[in-house]
Amino acid sequence: MLHQLEIPKLPQVPTKLIVGIRFFSGIFCGGEDATRLETIVSETVKPGAEVALVKETKAQRSERLKLEKNPWEAWNEVRRFAREGRGSVLPEWAEFYFKWWGVYTQGDGAGVTGGVGGQGKATEYFMMRIGLPNGLLTARQLHAIAEITQRYARGVADITTRQNIQLHWLTIEALPEVVDALSAVGLSPKGACGDVVRNVTGCPLAGLDRHEILDASPLALEVSRMLSANPEFYNLPRKFKISVTGCPIWCSYPEINDVALTGLRRIKDGKQELGYSVRVGGGLSTEPHLAVRLNAFVPQDRALAVVRAICEIFREQEVLRQSRTHARLKYLFLKHGWTAERMLEAIEEKIGFRFEPCPEGAIAQDIYRDHVGVVPQRQPGLSSIGVTVLNGRLNPAQLHGLAALSEAYGDGSLRATIGQNIVLVNLAKARTAEVVKKIAALGLEVQPTVFYRGAVACTGTEFCKLAIAETKRFNQWLVGELEERLPDFDQQIRLHVTGCTNSCGQSWLADIGLEGKKLKQGGQMVDAFYFCVGGAVGEYAGIARQIGFRAAAQDCPDAIERLLRGYLSQREEDENLRAFFRRRSDEDLRALLAGAVVEAVERDLAPGPVPANVG
Repeated sequence: MLHQLEIPKLPQVPTKLIVGIRFFSGIFCGGEDATRLETIVSETVKPGAEVALVKETKAQRSERLKLEKNPWEAWNEVRRFAREGRGSVLPEWAEFYFKWWGVYTQGDGAGVTGGVGGQGKATEYFMMRIGLPNGLLTARQLHAIAEITQRYARGVADITTRQNIQLHWLTIEALPEVVDALSAVGLSPKGACGDVVRNVTGCPLAGLDRHEILDASPLALEVSRMLSANPEFYNLPRKFKISVTGCPIWCSYPEINDVALTGLRRIKDGKQELGYSVRVGGGLSTEPHLAVRLNAFVPQDRALAVVRAICEIFREQEVLRQSRTHARLKYLFLKHGWTAERMLEAIEEKIGFRFEPCPEGAIAQDIYRDHVGVVPQRQPGLSSIGVTVLNGRLNPAQLHGLAALSEAYGDGSLRATIGQNIVLVNLAKARTAEVVKKIAALGLEVQPTVFYRGAVACTGTEFCKLAIAETKRFNQWLVGELEERLPDFDQQIRLHVTGCTNSCGQSWLADIGLEGKKLKQGGQMVDAFYFCVGGAVGEYAGIARQIGFRAAAQDCPDAIERLLRGYLSQREEDENLRAFFRRRSDEDLRALLAGAVVEAVERDLAPGPVPANVG
């Protein structure tokens, strides 16, 4: 199909030229249509004439680059870059193709404000995400990651909110060596970024939890094997996030995934049957949207086909390839009129099977969803220990130490969580007290305070080119301040810090979500945060409210202390924090934060493009 694109009038071009370009789903293509394009241009443009070219949009460029190359099949190019040095890296690799290998260029520490065009400056270094389907790890793998972190990444490893481990400070020369070292222990960064199926998340206690509906980890791994790093799905409109869990507390946050399967019980013909409930279209970023549930009972033997069908439906949506900022599955619901019923019909048509309607069943309660602490497993004599890792950051000694403890007291199994934490599993129940002491000796917490336990932070300006504020050191300081000021605070609280408006730190889901920005204070621009309050998942699922309050970073402890003391003094009997936030108006909450009645301020728009690693 030929679309007429109007060439802008330039001084060198006396008249407007109309050039036909074959444009399908934002993609410039070859073949017969390319020949037709050449014919049109030759018939339209006279020899010697100067032609003004229409600049590609970001979406068009992305679609063209994906058609030109599957990065998973071109790793030898990266090996050549490593031999020839950083200056040999092609722009399309640095800006685009590396993402398919879980790699991004690393920022210079100034974030977006240090650059131009909505992005900060890239350095010679790279950051890499290591995919861990369902968060599963072995001690051997964790030892290997520790060694890589020590040798190549300046001792910095971060657990992410998708059960990955992220490294920093990698040179171009190191990339092939790191990938080879990971491959040797059965790990890979492939598919951890890019327009592909991302790391498939699941419950870290799958197969171990005494209360789980079913062990969904075999399905999560099967989904990962089928879709992750699969050439059939290397060219999706945008990232595609999947969660598969049988956990009754929905610890993997199905509400914010593109596709989420949660365990479901039903009674049929007097017998209990176990299967799955399906949600689609969840995501955060600048336009948060909680996933929509489909009214269907999915038998276990149909679950894999359902996930594949939804991924294929997403791949086929031409309308989602027109804009990088509106390319996620959720936009079928937000902008293109799709409903749960229409999605279910499309799935059924794909797989040739009609599902029986089924009520939702129990919704995850308003409780901690992190599996932190010492927890008896379903296996007699065994326990798990959920370790809180503040902001997800670990050093090589801690990585080696956790791996060694899992070997000495268990079977060498560990699990990463979406809360940026790690769980040691299959430990001898009689020796858990010893393990807890040795974990504390590593500088980690098993019995954290409420503030420490609920803290999450994105990468921030330390490494991210799109961040506006520093996050991880700030959050560590903030937690310490709140622990000192409110030592007896008796409520669970999710305190999420994200460096910009894109919500990589999942600020939309937090009791208190802080979005990075800048404010002028004392004649200088300083880090500051916009407050979103009352986000939740599960029983009281909802997006945090933009209540019109902001504060410089140094003033945030005072504001949060005022808010939480206001809750303690004004709460009704048995009223938890989330219920209190729901009951009070934006004006009330803003006054508590400010210590006085103040006018609302508007939330800033995103300064640049939505990054590929966002919600």
